[in-house]
Amino acid sequence: MNAKQDLDHQQQQQPGDHDSDQDLPIQSRLRRGLDQQQLLQPADHGSDQDVPLQPQRRPRGFAAAVAAGGGSAVAKGRKEREKEKERTKLRERHRRAITSRMLAGLRQYGNFLLPARADMNDVLAALAREAGWIVEPDGTTFRPSPAPASSIPAAPPPPPPTQLAPFPIRSSDSPLSATSLKNCSIKASLDSQAALLRIDESLSPTSFDSIVVAERDIKSEKYANASPINSPDCVGHDQLMRESTDHKANYVGTSYVPVYAALTSGIINSYCQLVNPEAVRQELRHLKSLSVDGVVVDCWWGIVEGWSPCKYNWSGYRELFTILQEFELKLQVVMAFHENGGNGSGDMPISLPKWVLEIGKDNQDIFFTDREGRRNMECLSWGIDKERVLKGRTGIEVCYDFMRSFRTEFGDLFEEGLISAIEIGLGASGELKYPSFPERMGWRYPGIGEFQCYDKYMQKNLRLAAQSRGHLFWARGPDNAGHYNLRPDETGFFCDKGDYDSYYGRFFLHWYAQTLIDHADQILSLTNLALEGTEIIAKIPAIYWWYRTASHAAELTAGFHNPTNQDGYASIFNMLKKHSVTIKFMCCGPQASMQENEEALADAEALSWQVLNTAWESGLRVAAQSTLPCDVRETYTKILEIAKPRNDPDRHLLSFFTFQQQLSPIIIQREMFLSDLDNFIKCMHGEAGNDVQG
Repeated sequence: MNAKQDLDHQQQQQPGDHDSDQDLPIQSRLRRGLDQQQLLQPADHGSDQDVPLQPQRRPRGFAAAVAAGGGSAVAKGRKEREKEKERTKLRERHRRAITSRMLAGLRQYGNFLLPARADMNDVLAALAREAGWIVEPDGTTFRPSPAPASSIPAAPPPPPPTQLAPFPIRSSDSPLSATSLKNCSIKASLDSQAALLRIDESLSPTSFDSIVVAERDIKSEKYANASPINSPDCVGHDQLMRESTDHKANYVGTSYVPVYAALTSGIINSYCQLVNPEAVRQELRHLKSLSVDGVVVDCWWGIVEGWSPCKYNWSGYRELFTILQEFELKLQVVMAFHENGGNGSGDMPISLPKWVLEIGKDNQDIFFTDREGRRNMECLSWGIDKERVLKGRTGIEVCYDFMRSFRTEFGDLFEEGLISAIEIGLGASGELKYPSFPERMGWRYPGIGEFQCYDKYMQKNLRLAAQSRGHLFWARGPDNAGHYNLRPDETGFFCDKGDYDSYYGRFFLHWYAQTLIDHADQILSLTNLALEGTEIIAKIPAIYWWYRTASHAAELTAGFHNPTNQDGYASIFNMLKKHSVTIKFMCCGPQASMQENEEALADAEALSWQVLNTAWESGLRVAAQSTLPCDVRETYTKILEIAKPRNDPDRHLLSFFTFQQQLSPIIIQREMFLSDLDNFIKCMHGEAGNDVQG
């Protein structure tokens, strides 16, 4: 049956539809008739011969080379381009290293006030001002107006204009004082208007845009001969260096910096009893003979409230504080909300309260969790800061109740002035950081660590942050951040130009760091309510491994968004400034050899410089803490340089310094350590020179 017969058959079966066509408008009936005619016409697809053939194009470029058998030549060219890229990176790294040395020398020895991320304009402006020129903010540079001719003698005629040699480069290892800069030819060239400043082409302006710490394999001897301090135009540079060295070893008459000793955690047992009162008296007697100003005592949450919620036992600490009153030593107390001895410290193990661990058996998400779901019971997750999962209380409330109980119990000691400050534990090891480097889970120095944000409460917060940003698919942790013991270049997230600097990476790292800031902000707000009128201390960690990489991977996993293109400490210190907090910077880190630090691209000095200067610029009081080993005398010199920076124009000082002794079982080493410690404390008090240099 053809199409026309089918149409007639349908019209016979549906007479109502045919009759209704009479009522349609003329245009609609014409359109319907045309549609029916199209159904009756057979489809004509034509033949393949009617389609014209398109001419084929000849292959060009890479395709032509492959077709002609030149694939090997193309691969060789690609390898050459990759090698050239690597050589370019090395040249750029070398230029940045030179720039870093120059700026470090100008800051440290020339007393130049250069910003943290100085560029070439800042350097030229500082040199011009040192030479007596006036440099306005818009770059206008001119000489100051001369005094009347009657008041000053006639100046000798200016020397003929001379052209400088390429800009001298020097190592930051040799001192350069402001006086030597004034006597060098560089100042003379700036005083002469006709002088030309010619800079080596290898020092491009790009190398001045970022401050990257120099590679250790670039030896300072390469630039020793080019240093202006060795030029004949510098008068008396040897004498200046000797004076600098003498001043380095002399702290007599300097400002007084109090020194505190941290007592060991084993003096109070798990039942809050003082273990050996006589041994404590002997230790305090020894510290008193060293002229120590006070001691630091940890009050452990896992001991005081260890067995039942809201049941506080302070008996052992009351006995200890009574003994301290006998020796008239000041007291700093640590509110320790973390466990002790669980991260390879070797101290007496102190866990979180037993009733908290019981809750954790049924709800393991109250602990920090890594990507593989492993729970870290070193401290409570910040995801429960506002979740009532601890017997009807939130994570913030249990901390507040603990501090309020302490203030009520020892109110008399606050009134007497025995307790001088309270340190608040804000994270792992009592420091403001995530527990990203757990040794019990296999982490070893210098691993990058892992993000600790995979418990359900942290994931809930991340989901809300991604939703508010409008990108719900960002509600996840990085899937290419590697494992605890990897290097940054072994991951897709932390490597150079990795995902840490992508849109998603910046969002995640900002949320991760902001969660740390919010936790500290909430804890410190309640601390000021519970301990009103008391100095509050917050401990800042020293995470210096992989500091010489672009991503600063170890700092990122610990919660500090501090890559090379961003200052991750300013926002934290602004929050701490709001609560009038004194920061205590941990000068020590994992014990490692020099070779291990080199392989880890570590730079403890650069990190210390950034943290201390950012804190001082934020208006914070700064203290420091370090473990003093028995066999490294250089530690004392470094701490003295941090405590009393000699060339700081603002004369910043540490508020106090805390040390933890590690006495050697060998009697000779022990006696040597105590002798050096005695002299070190006198230097901190401004009563002696530094005679402990190794």
